[in-house]
Amino acid sequence: MGLIMNLIPLPAFSDNYIWLLQHNGRALVVDPGDAQPVLDALAPTGWVLDHILVTHHHADHVGGVAALTAATSATVYGPAHEQLPIDVIPMTQGQGLSWQGVDFEVIDVPGHTAGHIAYWGHPPGMAPVLFCGDTLFSGGCGRLFEGTPAQMLHSLDQLSALPEATQVCCAHEYTLSNLKFALEVDPTNLDLIAYQTHCQTLRAQGMPTLPAHLGLERKINPFLRSRQPAVRASLRHRPPTPMHDADYLAALRQWKNEYR
Repeated sequence: MGLIMNLIPLPAFSDNYIWLLQHNGRALVVDPGDAQPVLDALAPTGWVLDHILVTHHHADHVGGVAALTAATSATVYGPAHEQLPIDVIPMTQGQGLSWQGVDFEVIDVPGHTAGHIAYWGHPPGMAPVLFCGDTLFSGGCGRLFEGTPAQMLHSLDQLSALPEATQVCCAHEYTLSNLKFALEVDPTNLDLIAYQTHCQTLRAQGMPTLPAHLGLERKINPFLRSRQPAVRASLRHRPPTPMHDADYLAALRQWKNEYR
C-alpha cells in the first residue's frame, strides 16, 4: 500500500466534523460526538478502528466514544485535566502517542474549556495535521466557556507557531459565519476577501471548507492577528479600552459573541 493516509471529515449533528485518519486498514477518529457516522464509514470498508482521540469534555465531542469502544477495541486518549464520561489514557503537554508511524504531540490549549488539548502530527506523504477541537476555527476561535483570555491567547499563539503547511482540522463548520465577522474587523484584508469567496464556492457545492491551512489562517484569522494594527484599530472603538494583549483578544471575542 502507498504511504499516503486518508484524512476524512465525517459530518455529525448540524455542523460538527468527526475527523477520521485511515491507513493500512486501520482508522483513528477524533472527537466522535456521535458513533453512527463513524460506524457508517467503517462498515463498507472493513477498516478497524483502533485509536480515538478526544480534545475536551463537551458532549458533542465525546458522546459517541462509549458506543465505539463497545463495538471495537479502540484505545481512547483524552485530556488529563478534565472530567470525562469515559475512561481515557490521560494526556497533557509534553506527552505524545504513535499511530501507524505518526508521532502525535499533545499541546495544552485551555480557553474554550479548562483542560482542552490538541494533537499535532506529520503523517508520511502529506502535510502535518492539527486536531484542535474547538480552540481554533477557520477564521475564528472557540468561545471562552472556562478559560481566560490570557489562556486562550497563549493557546492560539502555540497553534500559530506550528509549521505553516499544517492542515487545521477544526471540529465545526463555522467558516462562513466566522469570515463574515472577520471582514467586519478587517475589511480591507485582500487575503480574507479572496478566502471568503473560495469558501462560499465550496459550501455552495456542498463541500467542507476544512481542513484549513495554518499559513493562510495567520493571514486572515483575526484571533490569530489580535496584535496586528488593522485588527487593533477596529477594537479601539469598543469599550473598555484594551491595555494588554489579552485585553484585545477578550474584546475581539466579546464582539464576536454579540455579532449577528
